[in-house]
Amino acid sequence: MMPTTNRRKQKQGKDTAVQGTNDSSVVSKVSAAARGYFHDHFIQHFVCKVSRRAPLINRGYYVRWRAVDHCVRRFLHVTENCPQRQILSLGAGFDSLYFRLHADGALASTVVFEVDFPDVARRKAALITSNASLRETLDPQLSSPTGAVYVCSAQYRLLGLDIREESQVKEALGSAGLDWAVPTLILSEVVLTYMETKWSDVVVSWAAKLLPHSLFVMYEQIRPCDPFGSIMQDHFNKLNSTLHALRQYPDAATQTRRFLDKGWEQCVCLDMNDFYLRLVPEEERRRVDVLEPFDEYEEWHQKCSHYFILTASRGSCTAQALLTNPPAAAVQPSQGVAVLGVSAVSVSVEGLGMASASLSPGRLLLTGGSSRGGRGAASRLLLRDRGDWRSVSVEPSQDLGVRLYHTVTSLPGGGLVVYGGRSSPLNPITGLFKITLDPCDRPPPAESESEDRNVVKLCVEQMLFSDDSALPPQRWRHTATIISHKGEDFLFVFGGKNQCEAALSDAHFLCVDQQHWTEIPVEGAAPAARHSHSASSYQGGVVVFGGLDRSSVPLGDVVLLRPTDGGFIWERIEVQPPPVPRYSHSAHVIGDQLVLVGGVWLHSDGVPGVAIIDLATRGSVEFRLDTTSVPWPLMLHSFCCELTDSEEPELILIGGGGNCFSFGTHLNPQPVTVDLRPALT
Repeated sequence: MMPTTNRRKQKQGKDTAVQGTNDSSVVSKVSAAARGYFHDHFIQHFVCKVSRRAPLINRGYYVRWRAVDHCVRRFLHVTENCPQRQILSLGAGFDSLYFRLHADGALASTVVFEVDFPDVARRKAALITSNASLRETLDPQLSSPTGAVYVCSAQYRLLGLDIREESQVKEALGSAGLDWAVPTLILSEVVLTYMETKWSDVVVSWAAKLLPHSLFVMYEQIRPCDPFGSIMQDHFNKLNSTLHALRQYPDAATQTRRFLDKGWEQCVCLDMNDFYLRLVPEEERRRVDVLEPFDEYEEWHQKCSHYFILTASRGSCTAQALLTNPPAAAVQPSQGVAVLGVSAVSVSVEGLGMASASLSPGRLLLTGGSSRGGRGAASRLLLRDRGDWRSVSVEPSQDLGVRLYHTVTSLPGGGLVVYGGRSSPLNPITGLFKITLDPCDRPPPAESESEDRNVVKLCVEQMLFSDDSALPPQRWRHTATIISHKGEDFLFVFGGKNQCEAALSDAHFLCVDQQHWTEIPVEGAAPAARHSHSASSYQGGVVVFGGLDRSSVPLGDVVLLRPTDGGFIWERIEVQPPPVPRYSHSAHVIGDQLVLVGGVWLHSDGVPGVAIIDLATRGSVEFRLDTTSVPWPLMLHSFCCELTDSEEPELILIGGGGNCFSFGTHLNPQPVTVDLRPALT
């Protein structure tokens, strides 16, 4: 057994690490406020220097601030006629809640109590007393701070104590003037999860017991078992700030049951996607969308699916709902589906936002994308030799530039067309290129060790157009698919987004041979504007699935662009059971089977694997991917996917990953293959 002294030192070390999360968090809050995500003139006084965070982190802290602020304002509204009410903030850190509410005149009949470790409370008290803007918001001091109380005014009390000790909490808060009988809002923002679960359960229990008329608001993490959740846990483990609650309470259902079992009468728990899309007005979401250039939708939605806002209530507060339960998800993946095997390929390739296409059987060209540190990924060729894959560098005759989220489309007569993309969310890529393999050059044999022969030359020809007015608007996250019309092949470009439009609904036809954009009659109602969708050639036309709409909500519709005598017609097909809406996936057609791979969805457990939609019978089934043999978290968004040339139906998935909020960047280091035989039987 570990000696008591050692256990105490270990506990103190972990407590110190947890306190460090406050310093990081407040810097991020200051960054978000400085960029206009929310108004807070006081938070800047709690940092030494304002540092600008990435847009993804600013958004993440905005939605956290918005969720907690929503609950606080709702509490103040529903208790406005109470003669007395209280806010008790646990692990408050350097939060500026009291100062904001005081400046808004929102604290009538309200006392705010903040509690944190003594070292944190001492530092905060020193900042408050040394800053005139903060100090002047305090009412005249009731008494000189003593004991656990570091600041004591009529409407604000700051205490330093360990909330795991119920007797200490009861004595200190009682001495500070907290009235256990009046309506009380208890706040806990990423606090309890840092405690061992037995201690956080104690806090949930004593709060219900000591405050019989109260509302508990908690913001924390969930879903530890998927790739994003794994990276999230690793991040906090490295900081010596383990997320203990995830082990016993991994999802919204178990968190809800936890509070009900610990004495709370009602409980509502929403992940942040639900909160943002249901309780943040669309006008406000549009305002946020234009604050900074942003193109990290996958990472944003994943971050939001791994955090939740919870409200629990008891006593006279039970009837006052701060949140409402979401409607049951309309579409969930089929239960009890088969599992498809996944195997890693022993070749090093990583990057996100790349594009891929087949140059010839067993030869896959990868272009563009971003590698670690935001560097542009170099084009390369993946070759299949006797069943094994290897990577070969390419030497293009013209530089394709840095581009992400573009398309590379195989032409029926040979060669590829590269179209669209961006270098940054403010810089769409111009120019359309045709690529062919240099006829005088052949990839080196597998056994070759010559560095000179480890490069394949590509002929890159820029397509020129005489009439610039006929060019489609610049775009990325679009699709470009080969279709047939009157015996000719056309490149069909649909959807996407650009720096001006959140999602595009226009369609364009390129006659590749004549290098001419043309118009072809299309009947029927066009699909909703979207980006990050898929479009696959099918029976001379195209089948479109999914994507994100203009409100950044995933779509799950299946739409055919079907050939007619005079042109094409849009036709929607109803699939049963409906496939789960998703985006940033890949798609292929094998016979009448539409194969959807990976992507991001919002309201379903786990992550997308493979879905098969039978376009003839209009049925669908979901398949889970068995990734146990892959020694890293496999993230299947912003990736490339191609059918191999093997006799057995197989997919190769290349690249993918992204910025996992503030937890670091994860890029899949190697391709993987997926055996489709069980899905297509």
